Amino acid sequence: MAHRERQLPSEAPIVNLTIQQLAYLVAVADHETFSEAAASLSVTTSALSQGLAELERRIGLPLFERQGRRQMLRDEVAEVLAYAKRVVADTRDLGRWVAAVKHGGVGRVRVGMIDAAAVHHLHDAMTSFRDRQPEVDFRLVVAPSGELLEQLRRGDLDLAVIVDPVATDGLDVVPVLTEELVIVALNNQTIGSPKTWGPWVLFPRGSRTRELIERALVARGAAVDVVAESHQPDVLREMTRLGMGWTVLPLAQSGQSEQSGQVVVAERHLVLARPSARSVNPAADQFAQSLID
Repeated sequence: MAHRERQLPSEAPIVNLTIQQLAYLVAVADHETFSEAAASLSVTTSALSQGLAELERRIGLPLFERQGRRQMLRDEVAEVLAYAKRVVADTRDLGRWVAAVKHGGVGRVRVGMIDAAAVHHLHDAMTSFRDRQPEVDFRLVVAPSGELLEQLRRGDLDLAVIVDPVATDGLDVVPVLTEELVIVALNNQTIGSPKTWGPWVLFPRGSRTRELIERALVARGAAVDVVAESHQPDVLREMTRLGMGWTVLPLAQSGQSEQSGQVVVAERHLVLARPSARSVNPAADQFAQSLID
């Protein structure tokens, strides 16, 4: 004889409850009277009673039983109460999280900086922000301005501190600071007439800083004979020490002090760049503001 397959009950429909109704139930469980429960939620007793009556109707079970003059929760609704407490607690947590997001307390900030900004100028600002906002996922990329600009335009970064770009279409750009670019002579020899300067070890051709340096050297009458290139200031300074040529570096990366009588050939302006069309990111907004305050 063939056995019939057991028929499983169909899935119960989702009960259409509101968080307010569940909050009413939790409040009644936590207080001696309906009036106290209503006061704790800043609603009238009538509104509370109506909300609980609607909750009973939607669940399809009686929630209360009368004991003398008081309405008491029935033992059978313990599961409903436990569910209500979970939902109300989770909703409060969600509310706190949303408030934190709106005020920049959580979220992710993807920041790009050139090396001088990250190491010498804005390290304290980054440390302070991370101390104030420990829940923010702070990500830093250190790279040359051109690479950071590409990442910014692709949407891989929320903001970047770079040398002021020539093309700013699609970007919001705000000045952050100005750096002096100073000559580092071969073996620290005396810096004489510009016609005696060089040969040079410089940042790579195509970089914004290289463009500023070459323009300044030509304006002073110096020959620009470049024998080596590197994106890294430490490498350029070491090549100068080893006798390969002269270089021009930001003062903070030159190994010179502000009182050492350095020769300033140009300035470069560091800016905070952000996409003009960007998603709302309060955490990124807060960090950006901290850099320009």
